[in-house]
Amino acid sequence: MEKITLCGDDCLQCPRYNARTGEELRAVAELWYRTGMRDYIAPPEEMACAGCGSHKECTYGLVGCAQAYGVDKCNQCGGVPCEKLRGMLGKSRKTQETCRRVCTPAEYAVLERAFFHKEENLQK
Repeated sequence: MEKITLCGDDCLQCPRYNARTGEELRAVAELWYRTGMRDYIAPPEEMACAGCGSHKECTYGLVGCAQAYGVDKCNQCGGVPCEKLRGMLGKSRKTQETCRRVCTPAEYAVLERAFFHKEENLQK
């Protein structure tokens, strides 16, 4: 079973998607802050994953873009690779470098599986 987001993240590997308790969500919020994915430690109710879709504001503008082009994932669009996708992949590479520096090996391994195989996942 797979659950890949429109931008290539692997939900089933994501600590935020898998967090169930307030304690787990707090730990994810602290990790997101430490890695620069958030500029503050978000409360558990904000960290609970609501999935990607029309209800969510995408950091990269990809949700609205996918809706406009009538596709479920970026790789289904005839305009790939576009500037939005290139920007997202560039930011992801920078985040990956930060995670290598600030995460424990176990934390990094989880984040790598969840977020740092976007290009491969988009080919599926």
